[in-house]
Amino acid sequence: MEVVWAVGQLGAAWVAVVLGLIVLPSALGVSLGISEAYMWVLVKTLEWATMRLQKGAKKRQPEMPRTPTANGIIERDETPMEKEIALLHRADFEFSHIFYFCRKGFEAIVEDEVTQRFSSEELLSWNLLTRTNVNFHYISLRLTVVWVIGVIVRYCFLLPLRFTLAAIGITSMIVGTTAVGQLPNSSVKNYLSEVVHLTCSRILVRALSGTIHYHNKENRPQKGGICVANHTSPIDAIILTNDGCYAMVGQVHGGLMGIIQRATVKACPHVWFERSEIKDRHLVTKRLREHVADKSKLPILIFPEGTCINNTSVMMFKKGSFEIGGTIYPVAIKYDPQFGDAFWNSSKYNIVSYLLRIMTSWAIVCNVWYLPPMVRKEDEDAVQFANRVRSAIARQGGLTELPWDGGLKRAKVKDTFKEEQQKNYSKMLVRNGSIG
Repeated sequence: MEVVWAVGQLGAAWVAVVLGLIVLPSALGVSLGISEAYMWVLVKTLEWATMRLQKGAKKRQPEMPRTPTANGIIERDETPMEKEIALLHRADFEFSHIFYFCRKGFEAIVEDEVTQRFSSEELLSWNLLTRTNVNFHYISLRLTVVWVIGVIVRYCFLLPLRFTLAAIGITSMIVGTTAVGQLPNSSVKNYLSEVVHLTCSRILVRALSGTIHYHNKENRPQKGGICVANHTSPIDAIILTNDGCYAMVGQVHGGLMGIIQRATVKACPHVWFERSEIKDRHLVTKRLREHVADKSKLPILIFPEGTCINNTSVMMFKKGSFEIGGTIYPVAIKYDPQFGDAFWNSSKYNIVSYLLRIMTSWAIVCNVWYLPPMVRKEDEDAVQFANRVRSAIARQGGLTELPWDGGLKRAKVKDTFKEEQQKNYSKMLVRNGSIG
């Protein structure tokens, strides 16, 4: 009994400390300086580790300096097919043309520009976590000791703390939205709903040791609009709702996620679709247009890529979000991979494994840029508008802009892409008189 009593007292003290020093200040939007001090120590530690690694690398291999690429991806100068084949001999058909297609095939096998966006971003230096872009070898005893201490801190202190904060944040979200949802529709209900969402999001950001820098807040999405952003992680929504409230769009889920969805939709007009409805494009468009037409409702938050990309690029935006009408508020999100990898490779890790990786990282640090609102031009179709918005987000976030569909993460390349290259080559032969 004494052991049980002692454990209970210890648990009560732990919860009291968490509530008093973290949850309450987070709910009030106040900082006690704990996060700032932690980040300062972390930055200094990583700088020291980087210097030790560099010194050790010079001692071990002074004759073979290594110059890492910016993101671990082979960069190539893209030139038209006709120009590259003409460099071989002439534009007329010759058997040497197969070298062009062979080279393209080898490049795709070794490291193409698409599949690399579905794996974790490479780092320039080790961040004292398990993942690194070079094989870590023994450098010094001090560095090894620091790494062991880091493992103990992350798994024995930070993980329980973050799990406690996450449990408090999720429970508060369910209870708070359920209670607010019982009120009649009014301005008071809307205000309380926004307070609950904002407060719980701040607690969940603390559960990630999040440090977020918001830029150009005067461009924050307004009610009756559509917020579109690049997509790296499921926590993108938490990162954005930490600074403002949004109406979410997505498919109805089961389990814990389903409980949260059913609770939040009572307090806020989120747009959830059943599995059969999400495939009905006209129904989805109709419901989203109805939401946007009501200027009293929160802005819709949409990730047009439809899948998570690894924080280095922005892929094709699906045009559906840009056919609805209304004002588009672009947002660029860029994570700092030095402190933790926010990218979710859903084809490799399930959501539980991903959250464990996130909660055992050092911290989540990112920049969020609110871009000026954009409206579709008269002579612009939905695809052109989507590409213009994507380009603006890519430029602001320092991301590579790619025309490929993010659905290639799980699907094979469409036959239309292959046929397009065949048609281009056929047109080149016909134009140069090699055929007929």
